[in-house]
Amino acid sequence: MKEINVTGQKRTDLGKKASKLLRKEGLVPCNLYGEQKDENGKPVAMSFAVPMTELRKVVYTPHIYVINLIIDGESHTAVMKELQFHPVTDALLHVDFYEVNDQKPLTIGIPVKLVGLAQGVRDGGRMNLSIRKINVTAPYQQIPEHLDVDVTALKIGKSIKVGELSFEGLEIATPKEVIVCSIKMTRAAQQAAAAAAAAEGK
Repeated sequence: MKEINVTGQKRTDLGKKASKLLRKEGLVPCNLYGEQKDENGKPVAMSFAVPMTELRKVVYTPHIYVINLIIDGESHTAVMKELQFHPVTDALLHVDFYEVNDQKPLTIGIPVKLVGLAQGVRDGGRMNLSIRKINVTAPYQQIPEHLDVDVTALKIGKSIKVGELSFEGLEIATPKEVIVCSIKMTRAAQQAAAAAAAAEGK
């Protein structure tokens, strides 16, 4: 994965009112979760804020990043796990980051990249991508920017499921029965096939 720096500052005022004030100033409330837990075993979060200009480069992109979070001068290696958007304006409201390290495997969604021109597409079918990401588990240094799925041999009416795939060094966390992509016959191809069948029947 690519690495990128994001700078923020710790928050002292918490709650909805304080969060609204931050957003008016162009800041986004964030939490960083790590190994620390409270007396009930729940993760303890560090609350901080990041300028929207800083987050835009890692949120509105197809790429995934290992993020070097610099909070009040202290560095943390993390990934984004949860993002909250306004239901109407789609403005970014909140981001949860999770700290990562060399020892603990990370589970994260990796973009799917279809490789090759499918046989079914050459025959007039249409490629349908059912999922854009596959969840994998691995040390963060081993996680790639995307997962290549070879579709060259895929024919019309056929599909590729997660369970048919394997990637070196990665444990797939998405259920095996989930369809990654499939090829369906286009309406024009169906009409052409029907016309050809009718002509043969005369």
